[in-house]
Amino acid sequence: MGPIVLLCASLLLLFEARGTSAVTPVSVQTGHDLLLHVTEAVDLRKSDLLTWRFNNSKNIARYSDAVTIFTSYLGRAEYFAHNHSLLLRNVQQNDSGDYRAEVSGEDHKAVAEYKVTVQDPVSPVKLAVKHCSPDSSNLTVTCSTLDSLISSTFTCVNQTCSCERGEQSEFTTSAASLHVYLENGSVICNHSNQVSWKKDVKRIEDLCGKSAEFKHLHGNKDVTAIVVSTIILLVTIVAVILYLLYRRRRGKCHQCKPTSGSDPNN
Repeated sequence: MGPIVLLCASLLLLFEARGTSAVTPVSVQTGHDLLLHVTEAVDLRKSDLLTWRFNNSKNIARYSDAVTIFTSYLGRAEYFAHNHSLLLRNVQQNDSGDYRAEVSGEDHKAVAEYKVTVQDPVSPVKLAVKHCSPDSSNLTVTCSTLDSLISSTFTCVNQTCSCERGEQSEFTTSAASLHVYLENGSVICNHSNQVSWKKDVKRIEDLCGKSAEFKHLHGNKDVTAIVVSTIILLVTIVAVILYLLYRRRRGKCHQCKPTSGSDPNN
């Protein structure tokens, strides 16, 4: 029993040394402000320090009797002594990482831990129809960002959409996702990440109507071409027939014409 008790005691001491806070994921849009709160009760004794750190190596702010903002964060970090929160202004991509608030003194205790992801807002998207059945129950659309860096094709059958790449109604990259679905007679493409979203909504009847109209116009052109070709062929045949009849009649008339100098009474 001795080794087991010793192991449990060691794990308990390690747990107490690290504190009871859990890592909280946070996403924030580039250029926005980031406010981080402590998640554990804080009771600072006279000799204790509370320090906010970035990636467990870079100090941001420290508090004991007074607040200290470290040089690289001067002008864009603010520490609130009444609740020990930290504010970072105008965050950028390189501010993504781990943030930890720790009380140090006789003991060490984490009172807040965050995993921060800074993301740019997503770009607008556009929908385009590739195929539409006559009853509009089956349609294939392409959803793409305006810069065409992200594009995917989705097929929607009986109110269910699926991506041609195999994902169910969604195409996901490391930073964002395209999601296509049907709702209230419309097809919707949603482009989103953890901090923003954009969508393009189009009525199915408009998408399929335009597609049908195009096919109708294209079909009319084909019909017109066939009709014109047929008329030309018929006119040509009639002209040939009339010409042949004319030649035949003219030949008969030539045979019936009397020769010169002959006596009509003989």
